[in-house]
Amino acid sequence: MRVAATIVVFCVLMLLMLGLVMLYSSSMSQAGSYFLLRQLCWCGVGLALGGWLAWVDYLRWRRWVWVLYGLAVALLILVLVPGIGLKINGARRWLGLGDLRVQPSELAKPVLILTLAWFGDQRARCLATLRGGWKPGLCVVVVVGLVFLEPDVGTAVLLASLAGALLLVGGVPLRWMIPAGLCGAALVGWFVWQDPVRARRLLAWWDLEQTKLESGFQPYQAMLALGSGGWTGLGLGNGRQKLGFVPEHHTDFIFAIIGEELGLVGTLAVVTLFALLVAAGFWIAVRAREPFGMLVATGVTVWIGLQAAINMAVVTSLLPNKGLPLPFISYGGSSLLAALCGVGLLLSVARRAHPWSMRRRLRRRNPFLAEEEALAAAS
Repeated sequence: MRVAATIVVFCVLMLLMLGLVMLYSSSMSQAGSYFLLRQLCWCGVGLALGGWLAWVDYLRWRRWVWVLYGLAVALLILVLVPGIGLKINGARRWLGLGDLRVQPSELAKPVLILTLAWFGDQRARCLATLRGGWKPGLCVVVVVGLVFLEPDVGTAVLLASLAGALLLVGGVPLRWMIPAGLCGAALVGWFVWQDPVRARRLLAWWDLEQTKLESGFQPYQAMLALGSGGWTGLGLGNGRQKLGFVPEHHTDFIFAIIGEELGLVGTLAVVTLFALLVAAGFWIAVRAREPFGMLVATGVTVWIGLQAAINMAVVTSLLPNKGLPLPFISYGGSSLLAALCGVGLLLSVARRAHPWSMRRRLRRRNPFLAEEEALAAAS
């Protein structure tokens, strides 16, 4: 378990250092060190909070789940209130005072994981029934619906996918998840088709060459950045697409700048670090000492891995533009803070995991037994 925890810490620190370097490189010509200094402040707060969460026993959060869920929902509602939520580019996603801005949808990610882990731990036997399954489903619908109304379709899809994975692991039958997923996909598809901006994004993704001067400008320029980097890149700081050609090059599309300046070697290094982080996270989840820890570790791992995969797929035009940041690398205080808090929860699970031999004996019995019952049954 020490090896898995060490891999997690190593990967996160490497991604953080790379993110800070690339953030300065991508923004130095327009903003100097402004974004770097702000990101360093958020990084310090996130590392401190993540370290504290790793030190605290994660089981203590079971008694605070509903308080955290209520706060998350309240913040998501406040974002939608005119005069309180900040409206930028037609969307209300931020709360802020002066230069300080917080994105509640980012903070809702670890809270939703803890909430669904509580259901899986306390009511695992009931999740396979309609009576026990509608309550966690309602919690998911409330959070995802509020994020969808901002509108933030990318984050809503990510939260829905994350919730679906946790509910499946927690015991909800697949025959219920498939119809719910199809209904959600149909709703998102109808909304995207009715929204002119998102419909143009979808059409641009479908025919990038024909829309490269209009709605497909951003992904097309990102592809040029990746292609011009070659194997080893143009060199750190020598990228050209960051000079006004790739919009949001320091946030959602920073992976394109990595490909241009560090080449295929740099992009593969990023992919490898995320792959190692995901593998170590799942290893920690398998060896968690009870269902709550297993679901928390699974949720954090799926969240970080899925968000990273979506971001890189968008930059490489494998998916339409969704506006999701690359964890630990993209500029954004709320995203960085939430991701480091998730890593802190993951390390807390790792610190208190059972030895593998004990975990293997427990898995032969009901994996959703309470911890004391499981230990007694194994002895």
